Amino acid sequence: MSLTPSKLAMVPFVSVENMMKLVHHIGIENFLRDMAAEIEADFLRWELFDKTPRIGSHSDVGVIELMPTSDGELYGFKYVNGHPKNMKEGLQTVTAFGLLAEVYSGYPVLLSEMTVLTALRTAGMSAVATKHLANKDSDTMAMIGNGAQSEFQCLAMKAVCGITNIRLYDIDPAATDKCAANLAGLGLNITKCKTPEEAIEGAHVITTATADKDMQTILTDNMVGAGVHINAIGGDCPGKTELHRDIVSRSTVFVEYPPQTRIEGEIQQMDPDHPVVELWQVMSGTAKGRQSAGEVTLFDGVGFAIEDFSALRYVHNKIKGTPFYDDLDFVADPDDPRDLFGMLQRAKG
Repeated sequence: MSLTPSKLAMVPFVSVENMMKLVHHIGIENFLRDMAAEIEADFLRWELFDKTPRIGSHSDVGVIELMPTSDGELYGFKYVNGHPKNMKEGLQTVTAFGLLAEVYSGYPVLLSEMTVLTALRTAGMSAVATKHLANKDSDTMAMIGNGAQSEFQCLAMKAVCGITNIRLYDIDPAATDKCAANLAGLGLNITKCKTPEEAIEGAHVITTATADKDMQTILTDNMVGAGVHINAIGGDCPGKTELHRDIVSRSTVFVEYPPQTRIEGEIQQMDPDHPVVELWQVMSGTAKGRQSAGEVTLFDGVGFAIEDFSALRYVHNKIKGTPFYDDLDFVADPDDPRDLFGMLQRAKG
């Protein structure tokens, strides 16, 4: 019997290096635009998916989570951590990897890094929400929090929503300088701001992406004027928020999956029955989005497994016929499925 792994045993693996090559092969803005379209397509199939809040293991310094879902044909999950203290130690706040499997056989069909991919899908999700909820003439965004996610957010707004004026603010001026330098020459008009109040001046969209593991008030009620759309994406675990509750009280709140957002999002500050609208219903036309130009809309984004599923499926399709993956001998596949021990013995050489 041959010891050569069968085709079924080989699983495409997308490393960090190959993910970056794939993104540049497609083009960053094209990738973000495609990612947003994939998320929209899956949100329109929302009722087909298994849905559960992510499974978290919390500690004093962070959280490690699993995010699973299935559409009945494919199953996907993401492993992801969130450790705000890592930044001070020279480590990523968020790292992730994911797997896609065939429901029929249970065999994996893709293993991928998801640190870079999560940044892309998170930005794509914010852009989708902005597309559906912001005033249509919006052309200026305040980016509050200029860390690892900020450049992706800004480029996604350009690629999907046509927003080209970006006002940057971070409590650390070096982060703002980094973000501005990275975005130079990419078709955006960048303004570096010294205060959050300066950043939101004239902004139609405000995106907050801060990393503190605490109940913060990055935005206070007097900072948010009529007609603004807010993407609050930094408050993504219990005990971590970015907005004063008065902002939440006077906004129309849109969420991905209420059972998860009520635990992790801005609405964890509110009563358990605080009214929210599910974003998939706005996309499908079964619920209303923005109803007036002066309304304050809030996307309370915490990230949901269907978005990761969309990202993994997109990558799985895009790597076909490219060199941007490696085959891993990942699944034991003996010639006789009942003889796993025999396969082990034959490997002695």
